[in-house]
Parts: sequence; C-alpha cells; structure tokens
Amino acid sequence: MHHPQLLQQLQDVVGQNHIITNKKKSQRYRFGWRTGGGAAFAVVKPQTLLLLYQALQVCVNHQAIIIMQAANTGLTEGSTPNGDDYDRPIVIINTLAMDQVYLLEQGQQALSFPGATLFSLEKVLKPIKRSPHSVIGSSCLGASVVGGIANNSGGALVKRGPAYTEMALFARVDEQGELQLVNHLGIELGETPEEILSNLMTGNFAKDDLTPSDAQCSDKEYQQRVRQVDENSPSRYNADPRRLFEASGCAGKLAVFAVRLDTFAVAEQEQTFYIGTNDPLVLGRLRRDILQQYEHLPEVGEYLHKDIFDISAKYGKDTFLSVKHLGTDRLPKLFALKARVDAICKSLPFVSAHLSDWVMQTASRFFPQHLPARILQYRAKYDHHLILKMSEQGIAEARAHLATFFTEQEGAFFECDTQETAAAVLNRFAAAGAAMRYHTLYQKDVGELLSLDIALRRDDIDWLEALPEALQDQLEMKLYYGHFFCHVFHQDYILKKGADPVKVKNSMLKLLNKRGVKYPAEHNVGHLYAAEQSLKEFYLTLDPTNTFNPGIGKTDKTQRNCSCQH
Repeated sequence: MHHPQLLQQLQDVVGQNHIITNKKKSQRYRFGWRTGGGAAFAVVKPQTLLLLYQALQVCVNHQAIIIMQAANTGLTEGSTPNGDDYDRPIVIINTLAMDQVYLLEQGQQALSFPGATLFSLEKVLKPIKRSPHSVIGSSCLGASVVGGIANNSGGALVKRGPAYTEMALFARVDEQGELQLVNHLGIELGETPEEILSNLMTGNFAKDDLTPSDAQCSDKEYQQRVRQVDENSPSRYNADPRRLFEASGCAGKLAVFAVRLDTFAVAEQEQTFYIGTNDPLVLGRLRRDILQQYEHLPEVGEYLHKDIFDISAKYGKDTFLSVKHLGTDRLPKLFALKARVDAICKSLPFVSAHLSDWVMQTASRFFPQHLPARILQYRAKYDHHLILKMSEQGIAEARAHLATFFTEQEGAFFECDTQETAAAVLNRFAAAGAAMRYHTLYQKDVGELLSLDIALRRDDIDWLEALPEALQDQLEMKLYYGHFFCHVFHQDYILKKGADPVKVKNSMLKLLNKRGVKYPAEHNVGHLYAAEQSLKEFYLTLDPTNTFNPGIGKTDKTQRNCSCQH
C-alpha cells in the first residue's frame, strides 16, 4: 500500500533515519522471536517520548494501525503483525531508544520508560541493594519492563506474582477517534502533552516525598493468594480480571510511555536446595507443605523434568556459558546481532537461515562439561528436579523440614554451593531457548514445535499431565519446566513429522480445559490464543476504535466505527 502523506509526515516527525520501509531491513521487527509475522507499512523508531506522541498523532490522523513494540521477545506473536489481512496500513512503533529509568522514594519505587529492559532496571537498582519484579530466570533475554506490565508477565520469583501497576502514563484513542494522553503516575508533570512529556524526559519532577496514593505498584495480595493451596483456581494467569487495569494486561491496546513500579529489598543471605525425585506426587506434597507450613515463602522454586534438563544442558550450553562469562549486560546486544545475521542469511541463496545456530551449537561442543558433578549425579538418578531457593530465616526452616520430609518420601536433596547454585539456575534459564534451538537444528526430521504456557489449579496435587496414547503417538518429545510453587508451567511439545499441529493443539487444550487449567499463564494471548470474554471486553474499553494491535486474542482486525473527523 502506498500512503505518501503518512510516510512524509512520519519522516517529518522522527527523521528519515529512524523509519524503515525496506522489507528486508524491517523483517526482524515484523516477525516474532519464535513464530508469527506479517507485512507492515513502516517501522518507526522515535528517539524521545515527545516524538513518540507526535508519531502516534500522525498515525491516528491517517487512521493507521499502530503496533507498539519494545524488545520483540514475546512468545505468542503479540508484538508483530499477524498475516496480511488488515484493512489499514500498519505502523510498528519500536520504543527501545527510550530507555530511561528514574528511582523514586529513595529507591523504593522505579519509573520506567517504554524501552527500558529488566536488565537495565536491575543494574540501576543493584547499588542500593534493591531488585525489580523479575530478574534473570525468565524465558526471554532483553525483555522490557513495560512489556512485562502489558503482558501480566509472572517470572520465577515466588513472592511477587504477576507484573502489575495501577500507576502509568499512556496514550489511547477514545470513542471519537481522538488521541488522549492520560497521566496516572501520581506525579505532577504539567497539563499539556508537551509539558508532561518534556518534564518527564528531562527529569523535571519530584522523585521523593510524592503524594501518597492507594494505587498499587505491585500485586500486594499475591503472597496470601499463592498460599491458598485448596482453591480450585490458578494463582495467576494472563486474563485474570483481578489484574487487568489500564496498562497492566493491555497487550499493546495502549501506547504506554512510563510505568511506576515497586522495587524489592535484596536478601542478605540465600541458600539453594537441589531436590530430586522419581515420583511427581512427592513434589506435589512438598509444595503444599511449604506453602501451608513455612513462615517464610521461597524466593524461587523452579521445576525441570529430566528431558528438558538434557536438552538445556546440550542445546542451551552456549547461552549458559555466555551468561556465566560475559554477564547479562552484553546479552541483549549479542542476541540483536544474531537476529541481524539470521535476517541476512535468510536473504542469501544456498545459505542456511539458521547458520548462527549451527555455529554456536558447534562451538559449544569444544567447551568442557559446564554442569557440576552433584547436579549430574541427580540427573542420572532422578526424573524430576526442583531448584528451591530460600532466604534469611527461611533457610533454617527449609533445612529442617527437608531433612524430615525425605526420611518418609522417595527422593533426596543437597545444599548447593555458590557454583552449583549458579549452574542450576542457568541451566533452567537456558531451557526455553534450548528447546527452540533443538527444533531449529532438527526441523527437517521432526514436526512443529508446540509451546503451551499454562496455570494449574492451586489445589491440583496430581500436577503432571498424563496424555492418552493416541495423542502421545503424535509427539517426538515432551519438555516440561516451570515455576512450581505458582503452579505455572511451560510445556513444549516437538511433534513427529507429519503430525497436524492444529489438531494436536486443539486436543491438548481440550484436556487442559477438563482439568480447570488456564492458558496462557504469563506470556499474553498474542495471536495464538483466543481471549476470554472478560479480556475482550477489557480490550474494548481501552481501544474502542481498534486502532492498537487489532486481532490480538483472535479478535476482529477491522476498524470499529467512530466519529473521526480526520
């Protein structure tokens, strides 16, 4: 589609160097981290919040579709176009250049711009011994703070629940088709969009002794909720109406400029316990004991089945070594470089589109064994693995309980030293990317990769699924891992060659529905899942004209009627 006026006005706002219209150059913005993608009229990369607002205004004036995007690390295709069946030109607005973070209330809270990553927030907080809602241990590298809020992301930290705030600065298109800037940060920034955004960009606002507010900047009810192990509903999932509020859970139906979030004190003392068993019910009993009886909740409780342990150990080895030796700061840039290399390879004849994966996998084989001996011994002995991290007084509590528990239950545990702790966490961290790497390297020999992100009922002791033989016969491999105490699991299925992925997925979802499982749990409905009715209604209140991210949750992609005068 040709829209010369739209293009010219966008260029006038952000500059020609910050707009991409070439299909090859825009590919990594138009296609998802794993799957999905489509055509777009342009990719726009504003360098300031004010230019972002002005670019939005141009798009609204031309009734263009707006897809907000930060790191594009999502797993459900939610920050890219979905096919080519839209009724208006699509403009992808990438926010990574706007990555400022301000500390508020002596570091008790943080204010994050749309391009700030979890890595950058963690780095800002480290000197004052505070941490963000999520830390390394999630499934994606370089994920943005605002992306986590927009997607109700959970993460590995048991005490903190879904990413959530009721204090944000955002733009929306109202019922009359007019762009509005809404300041619910609880910070005085001025009256007009120009005043508000200019003051925010320059830091010209009070950062301490702010006006008290009842608005939450984290899920303060979650610790009580996760302990309620006799409830027949999940502790957290993407479409939970309790945690849908403006920017929180908006899934790109708003343009979020900034969010205000709580930060958390870093524990002075931590200890990791590595647990193994061959009976999944043992872990189910242990979970109930810990959540009901312990005075102090765990910091982390990460589960791995032996099969994903093996895949991660072999096909996630380069990620493991990169984090260990290069640190997390450099990883987003390395993975951005990989994305650019992959895009170039796709355009070259007789060159594998996944050349970088082959190179990195081959290189990792020349490095010595990276997992400690005791962890490997547990892998040889046990099918089910749990990484339990306790802090402060909870350490002695877990030490005493586990010693007694495993005198009566099948399995064992040991206390990790520093090296074992780092290795256990990194092997879990590399799991999602490792599953994808395996599928990438052997996709000629196997079928599709089906990834499900599920939240079990809190009262479900018999948590490990049992698939009927007819469905099992369609699978090459099942890979289970997740956040055990929250009962949130990532389940990757590599299908056999020739298996129908649509039929297999539908069969999987029917089984999950019978078990009272909610999905997705923390990665947004994207374009892979149908939104529940309550979630559709939430989207409609945010975006009545269907300007932002249309089609999300398998909703309608077409423009809704408005009294637009543009």
